[in-house]
Amino acid sequence: MLTRRALITRSGAAGAGVVFLWTSPAEAESEAAKPILARTKNIPVGGGKIIKGKYVITQPKKGVFRCFSAICTHQGCAVASVSHNRINCPCHGSRFSASTGKVINGPAKRPLTRKQIKVAKGVIRLA
Repeated sequence: MLTRRALITRSGAAGAGVVFLWTSPAEAESEAAKPILARTKNIPVGGGKIIKGKYVITQPKKGVFRCFSAICTHQGCAVASVSHNRINCPCHGSRFSASTGKVINGPAKRPLTRKQIKVAKGVIRLA
């Protein structure tokens, strides 16, 4: 026969397990709830893709993906293209490295802001 104390102790331990199991899927759901920015197959090697005028995702080398703000640091224009591992701003000719976001050609003086991403199962999301 269980004592009252034993019953309460066992119930508490079981409840803790339920809470642990309950929170783990919620964390997984929040990760999956982050919007997909792009699919890896749509980002060309040496090139990139502008996402909603807000982000630019590049693939400077096969399997290496980077994400930056798509807003030029010179006067706030949106960058327009990525080619030959360079991110190009159409307004005044600034060019940025597709690997690091650093300025290759001015007039911009500051690099593009890098954004943290997660790449899993062919999908790119913000981290």
